[in-house]
Amino acid sequence: QVQLVESGGGLVQPGGSLRLSCAASGVTLDYYAIGWFRQAPGKEREGVSCISSSDGSTYYADSVKGRFTISRDNAKNTVYLQMNSLRPEDTAVYYCKAPTSTWGQGTQVTVSE
Repeated sequence: QVQLVESGGGLVQPGGSLRLSCAASGVTLDYYAIGWFRQAPGKEREGVSCISSSDGSTYYADSVKGRFTISRDNAKNTVYLQMNSLRPEDTAVYYCKAPTSTWGQGTQVTVSE
């Protein structure tokens, strides 16, 4: 079973940036499509971005398009989510997931003055 660990969250001011990491052990991540999701307090979990396993094509939710960038570093077996121009409404717990992985603990992102 694929297990992924998210990291890189934190507290940042509006307009700031963070880079989230999604790391795996025991499996090669480049075999899997990886998605980033987030869940804000009192809201349902939503998809943010994903990257394919084949040609590296990417998808972004409209709310983050132009601000977030998903990428892979196969040498480090890690998928990243670069988040720029952060807004208070980006505050949430962020999760990464492969089709066959379980949900991890996530990483908290808080955008506030």
